[in-house]
Amino acid sequence: MEYRCVQCGFRIKTLFVQYSPGNIRLMKCVNCKAVADEYIECELMGLLWKSLVGFLVLDAYRSLLVKKPEEEWGTSMSISSIFWIYRKMLMDVFLGNYMFLCSFLFAIRSLLKTSAQFSRFRDLLLAVLISSYFKILLTAMMVWEFPPAVIYIIDLFVLSSNTVALKVITKSTMNRCIGACFIAHAIKFCITQAFA
Repeated sequence: MEYRCVQCGFRIKTLFVQYSPGNIRLMKCVNCKAVADEYIECELMGLLWKSLVGFLVLDAYRSLLVKKPEEEWGTSMSISSIFWIYRKMLMDVFLGNYMFLCSFLFAIRSLLKTSAQFSRFRDLLLAVLISSYFKILLTAMMVWEFPPAVIYIIDLFVLSSNTVALKVITKSTMNRCIGACFIAHAIKFCITQAFA
């Protein structure tokens, strides 16, 4: 594997020296004398949890946007009706994403003929979370009013981005990756519509 300095692009032999688990020393570039890659210290699990929280928050907002035309939001709403709306939203988010993840892993195992070990599972989860970055476009709907169809267009962007991430991670054919992602997204859509 070839490593390069993130500051100047100079080729280096190694990014760090590991003395014991969790105890590493970052290497300096011989060309620019700066730390070759300070981002190596970014802990994967911390990134995974932050991405998961952002993913769930954006998915909850998506669920609210989908339900907004159905529900009348006003000052005359009772506490129990507000509680009921948020309960349905949380159920949509957690049950929908749980079913998405289960069907995604099942589709990967059956269509791509791979078995996911724990570290591989973590990589797949991180790839799905990061490749769902198009959900950030939902925040524009806080400022500007868009037709509800935009939500489903964003979902298509997320589906395509998930497919590319899966192809990169698994090195499988594009058709199989499209199939695995489409199955998972279709099941999530059906589950969230069934409980709506």
